[in-house]
Amino acid sequence: MPTPLIPPLQLLAPPYASLLSLQGGGKQLKEDGRKPGSALIWVLERGATESDRNVVEQRPGGLPLIVILPRVADLAHDPSIFHLIERCRPHGILPFHERLSERELAQVLKCPPEDLGASVTEYLAWRGIKVDRDTVHLIRRTIDMSTDLRSISALSKSMYLSRRALGRRFFSRGLPVPSHWLQFGRLIRVAIRLQNTSDSIFSVAYQFGYPDGFAVSNQMERVIGVRPREVREQLGWEWVMESWLRREAESGGLAPDHSRMSGFEATAGGRRPSERSRRAGRKARSASGG
Repeated sequence: MPTPLIPPLQLLAPPYASLLSLQGGGKQLKEDGRKPGSALIWVLERGATESDRNVVEQRPGGLPLIVILPRVADLAHDPSIFHLIERCRPHGILPFHERLSERELAQVLKCPPEDLGASVTEYLAWRGIKVDRDTVHLIRRTIDMSTDLRSISALSKSMYLSRRALGRRFFSRGLPVPSHWLQFGRLIRVAIRLQNTSDSIFSVAYQFGYPDGFAVSNQMERVIGVRPREVREQLGWEWVMESWLRREAESGGLAPDHSRMSGFEATAGGRRPSERSRRAGRKARSASGG
């Protein structure tokens, strides 16, 4: 008796005990695929139809993609499938499986990216936030150095730029200020560590230079809008970054053009401050000793 074909599009969501077949296509995905920690599973057993490609390419922000390749014999007849997969920015790629294991898919979902800085800038591009090459390099270095550096002074010194020049570079590109990238870089590493170890929040906090678990929990809630317990239970890092970008858009840290391209305009109520007002704020803090 032949093995029944696996539905081409399925949704994996917490608590990762079952898969939901997406018979309703893109409309169903927009309704069901926005839960943090979810992943879209694309099974290429029967190839890539145009309708499936459209659903995959237009999936909501923060929803990672896990691709299941066709059988080796079928793959040899259509090597162009790899170019298609690359354009869709998958979180993970698995060989053909006759039966999908939710446990194995969850393991792939929480797997840390090999190069976090590169993954972050690639995610920005996928979300329609266009950044020039030099600024991409600065973002990647900021994320890479967020493990060890805690201050903008140390960050700017490591990049051979003044604090003002570094801040102006990010601000003029419509991006969050460098200190926010530094905070996010450290917090996304905390989230990844929580998902991949059984260490307590206090232990993870110490590993990343926080005084205690309360400090990291409060900063995570303030900067990203989630708590450590949530990032431990809801796997993957893309939804965490999406939450941070939305937070920045709502507070005015992300320029309106970027917010519109990313689909945040409906909730972006914050107003991006001018460079003059930001300088005035810095002077006021300096005068008050802050």
